[in-house]
Amino acid sequence: MNFAVLTGDIVDSSALTAADLDASLDALYSACMEISRWQPDLTAGFARRGGDAWQMAISAPALSLRAVLFAQAGLRRRDKNLYTRIAVAIGDGTLPQDGDTNSAHGPAFTESGRLLEHLPKHVLMSHASGGAPAATLHLADHIARGWTQAQASAMYEILPPGSGPRSKAAEALGITRQAVNQALWSAGYTALDAALAAWEAE
Repeated sequence: MNFAVLTGDIVDSSALTAADLDASLDALYSACMEISRWQPDLTAGFARRGGDAWQMAISAPALSLRAVLFAQAGLRRRDKNLYTRIAVAIGDGTLPQDGDTNSAHGPAFTESGRLLEHLPKHVLMSHASGGAPAATLHLADHIARGWTQAQASAMYEILPPGSGPRSKAAEALGITRQAVNQALWSAGYTALDAALAAWEAE
């Protein structure tokens, strides 16, 4: 099966308490569970790797950029100072039925993990294939680093495919639609949405 594999670790995890680190990784797991509902036939898996690292796999590679942004938003809506590095690889792989990526195998899993090991410290998001996909993730990284908690919360509500009108996001967040519009504009959603449309059309 073809997978998009996201391997990451929490930035500056040594500054977090054990409880905060656990909560951060739980937020990423929750994001993975939400992603698993984005398509009826989508297979997703998640596992914690070591102290502060994690890995996610989804069987819809076209949604990989959306998943990366959703994972970052899931963290940043908890705390604007939380970041995760994310290394993406796409390719063949096998995921066990329980979804534990620690027991998965295949080129995509290997390449994603290897890319994370070699990411420069100043880079939070990249793609194993290099070229335009990596450049797109670098630009998305630059935008996402500026998200406030309010902006990340709005992005988390609007990123799922078929998320519905912004009034629905406003209701979920307990704010006005105008506040959602402002948060999304400030979060760079217009540019990111165009990038997502192009990415997912290929």
